[in-house]
Amino acid sequence: MVIKQVKQWFVARANAARWKPIAEWAEGRGGGLRHSRDGEGFVLEFPRALPGPLRIEWGPSQRGYLPGHELRMRCELRLSGDLQMMVLCRQLMETLEKTVFEAYTDTLKTRVDTDTPEEMRWLVMFPKFNGFTSKLVRQRFGALGVTRELPAAWLEGELNEALAQASQDLLPDERPFVMMSLRGNLYLRTTMAEASLPQIQSLVKLLEVACHAAQRVNLRLSEGGPWPTTTSVAWQSQTPEDEPPLARPAH
Repeated sequence: MVIKQVKQWFVARANAARWKPIAEWAEGRGGGLRHSRDGEGFVLEFPRALPGPLRIEWGPSQRGYLPGHELRMRCELRLSGDLQMMVLCRQLMETLEKTVFEAYTDTLKTRVDTDTPEEMRWLVMFPKFNGFTSKLVRQRFGALGVTRELPAAWLEGELNEALAQASQDLLPDERPFVMMSLRGNLYLRTTMAEASLPQIQSLVKLLEVACHAAQRVNLRLSEGGPWPTTTSVAWQSQTPEDEPPLARPAH
């Protein structure tokens, strides 16, 4: 027991130095960093962030399609539950489509329905949007939603430009990336082998652009926009609103 405690102490000290720039950045934005108990990741909380409370986690991936470690973000926006839409890198979309198709055609269909995450189920449930204004964005990303009009409106203007810019360096072809609106929040996931402050900052900026664009679309819905279909309730997730934590925070 003593040896284990000593090892944990050394790991905690090493990670404190390793992630000090990230912790200082978080504090400068009114947030804070908590280490996971096993020392393999951390959680950043920004309760007063704009446009909504922000949670960032880095650690071992919770998705089979993201190898190694991942960065995941959740911004609470209180959007309409009907606002279900997603943008993801095209290479990942094609891989997941193949995986879901194979799963849905074997004898495990019931299990697939209940065990696969929303981002995979949506690929067979929702219509795809292909009307990107930017050729570069169309080549690098795919999008879909409960109706085609929702991602079309979301990807107008600033978000389209932000994705085009991100594809140049932040989100290369080989880097899996998913961003989706679900249960009133906006989520982002991508691989990240080592926690990198510059990359975290850049991804937060991208998420913020996407959040503002989602709020704009949500405003249209609140004004009586007829976009969501009458069957959209059938696509609502049956999973709890909060994802499982990265790990229990260290005290």
